[in-house]
Amino acid sequence: MAAIVDAPVNGPLRGYRSMIMNSARWDGYRPRQGDVIVATYPKCGTTWTQRIVGLLIHQSPAPRDIMGEAPWIDTTLFGPVGPMLATLEAQTHRRSMKTHLPLDRFPVFEGVKVIHTVRDGRDACTSMHNHQLGILFENAMASVMAEAPPELLAKGPPPPTPQDPHDWFLRWMDQAEQYDPTAPFADPPFCEFELTYWARRHEPWLLHVNYADLKADLAGEMRRIADFLEIQTPPALMAELVDAATFDSMKRDGEALLPKIGEHFDKGAARFLNKGVNGRWKDFLTDADLARYDALIAAKLSPAHARWIAEGGRVAGDPRTLGD
Repeated sequence: MAAIVDAPVNGPLRGYRSMIMNSARWDGYRPRQGDVIVATYPKCGTTWTQRIVGLLIHQSPAPRDIMGEAPWIDTTLFGPVGPMLATLEAQTHRRSMKTHLPLDRFPVFEGVKVIHTVRDGRDACTSMHNHQLGILFENAMASVMAEAPPELLAKGPPPPTPQDPHDWFLRWMDQAEQYDPTAPFADPPFCEFELTYWARRHEPWLLHVNYADLKADLAGEMRRIADFLEIQTPPALMAELVDAATFDSMKRDGEALLPKIGEHFDKGAARFLNKGVNGRWKDFLTDADLARYDALIAAKLSPAHARWIAEGGRVAGDPRTLGD
């Protein structure tokens, strides 16, 4: 078993609480040399990246329970954190886990690697719309309410998800433009979230991956991730792993990869692994909507950062070599 390490290289600057997330759940995490944290803004290729990491760690294309093996530590949706941490403690192979926290809200220890997968904000927003429509909140409410701050409970349930993706986008933009970082329980919007990772992009323990690059050259990106994780894979086996990481293969193996997802989403894995494509927002966003989004990005992100998010490393270059 790998030695436990305890020297933090990135400590949380502040805590984070929402109705479904609590950064304090990381307090009981005991890191090991070689641990991998997949850290993303929601709906940016998290499960895809987790599947890739699992394939590389186990060097096998066989389906494995992603959520069971690599838990989402900071969420309250799936019950107390104790069983999640116990699962990690019991593992004798190299471990991985996931977070949807900004980089300044969870600890990274010496010897631990972080993979941050990024996607165009419009795609993340569109994918989250389908996600929200399918989630079975009533199945998780007991767990969520057991840990939710009283101040949040007093506000009552969130407004229902609109059926129209355009209405959802307008709500997403409103929240981004009206964000107040001093407000209690304020959810960091897309740009503020991404800025926490961009600021540390030169760190050797952090790898930026772009969803567009995964779509364009899955084999090349998997080799890049393998190099970052210091995993060597024979070419013939790597070809099998790449095939197992395609969207079609993950869709086919959905029930094995996400065996309990039906407890949380209608239509189970078929809903959770929905389309796996970018650009669906082009079907419903107007020119005014696009201009509004562009203005938000220009106000919050540097040109190099914005271009990298929108176009990926094949066009914009390696984030580690890009200036602010």
